[in-house]
Amino acid sequence: MANELFSQVTLPCGRTIPNRLVKVAMYEHLANLFGGPPNAYHFNLYSAWSKQKWGMVITGNVQVCPEHLSLGRDMVIPREVNEDTLEPFAQLARSIHGTEKDYSSSREPCSRALAIMQISHAGRQSPNFLGGRKPLVPPLAPSPVRLGSSRRTESVAGATVLEEIVPPLPLRALFQIPREMTVDDIKDVQQAFVRASLTAMKSGFDGVQLHCAHGYLLSQFLNPKSNLRKDAYSCAPENELRMVREIVDAIRAVVPQDFVVGLKINSADYLEADERPSDYTVTKEMNRVLSHIRSMAHWGTIDFIEISGGDYESPDFLSTKVTTPRQAFFEHFSKTATKALESNPAARISLPSILLTGGLRSPAHLQMALDARHAHLFGFGRSSVIRPDLPTVLRERIERSWASGGPMSIASDDEPFVNEPDSRMKSLSWFPDVKLIGATMGIAWYVVRIRRIAQWQMHESLADGKSGGLPPFNYNRAGIPSMLEMWIWMDWSSTLQAFVVFLVAAYFVFLPPNGYL
Repeated sequence: MANELFSQVTLPCGRTIPNRLVKVAMYEHLANLFGGPPNAYHFNLYSAWSKQKWGMVITGNVQVCPEHLSLGRDMVIPREVNEDTLEPFAQLARSIHGTEKDYSSSREPCSRALAIMQISHAGRQSPNFLGGRKPLVPPLAPSPVRLGSSRRTESVAGATVLEEIVPPLPLRALFQIPREMTVDDIKDVQQAFVRASLTAMKSGFDGVQLHCAHGYLLSQFLNPKSNLRKDAYSCAPENELRMVREIVDAIRAVVPQDFVVGLKINSADYLEADERPSDYTVTKEMNRVLSHIRSMAHWGTIDFIEISGGDYESPDFLSTKVTTPRQAFFEHFSKTATKALESNPAARISLPSILLTGGLRSPAHLQMALDARHAHLFGFGRSSVIRPDLPTVLRERIERSWASGGPMSIASDDEPFVNEPDSRMKSLSWFPDVKLIGATMGIAWYVVRIRRIAQWQMHESLADGKSGGLPPFNYNRAGIPSMLEMWIWMDWSSTLQAFVVFLVAAYFVFLPPNGYL
């Protein structure tokens, strides 16, 4: 069964993925401050992944609107698409695809990885100072609901209601009350996603992935906490997917038939981070997310749906221990999503592949998920940063077992692919727990690791004319040192900009509670 991991998967659009291992999106934090096109750091970073026979490589989120960045160093789609603005993105696509030498020696046909651009809009999660807007200009969102200003609770009767709360001071300093989008705003954003898809297509990418997770704009339209609208884009069952579907339909209208269009959703977005839900709420939200998956699948326009939001390391079919309600929700959801899609034999369309992302840290986890048919594709984020050569490592383990007379199965191989940094690294107690990639010190370690891979590739290339190898691990440089290194470049022009932004941000963070933000 292990060789199934390296078997091809054909998507509904007709494109073939050479194997089931996917490098999923991780925030790189490598673009210019306040956003820009991909640069030499991105090219060298993705060239490290291109040499390792991944089936599909998905970029970190590329923002479709320069006024709605996440952490300030996002890649951004240009306002005008022409030969000059396309070239950096074309070079990034070439870096992912690799040279003919990188894949011509592979034993599998069509072994070149698919290059997928993740496109995103931060919505209300676009912060002050780093979000790309002028001071005091609010971000756009479905409704004027500030991040952290409400939470879901259950009434005595079991119904779900919204309770208004006062957001913590750092949240009030970092995130404004957003401006409710008009219908014209919605149409403009939809066209921005179309422009991003055309940019990807014209620059040589094989497809795009719409980021509908982690609290970004498209997931805000799906969330009754952040979408209080009463119009055609409300969270009513007949309207809640309208925003996403109209974007997908508009993209399909302008790209070739074999252009890949994927979606990313997060099962954890359907439950509160600190929520201890009743069985009724869990069942209701499970049915809701499965309904979304079924509807998206039966549009006939989606090639793959990435599902993230949990940890596969300790699922209930490996252990009776359940850590959090959200993890339990993800574990149950991951087991039912694929079956839910395949439960309608009357469907006359090619169903999208399910890409499962979440804690697949050993061959045994992969084998178990594969045997149970929980997914068609398997995504790696943090593990792909520590070991960009993970597909090579996995293949070597399988071949070593086979050569020693053992089975091709890897079900008994529970040794982790990589040793991850100390999981006890936590955010500062006063720092807001928001869903922006990079908000915790643990993630900062991975951002620094990403930068080191890019720099290593650049230095290797300058030294001998070719890039290769990987930088050594530094597990001791964690926590606050990683946060500082993440935010402060050794490029002095960027460092000066970052320092000025830090001073301005610090001023507003320590405003009194009656400050005007």
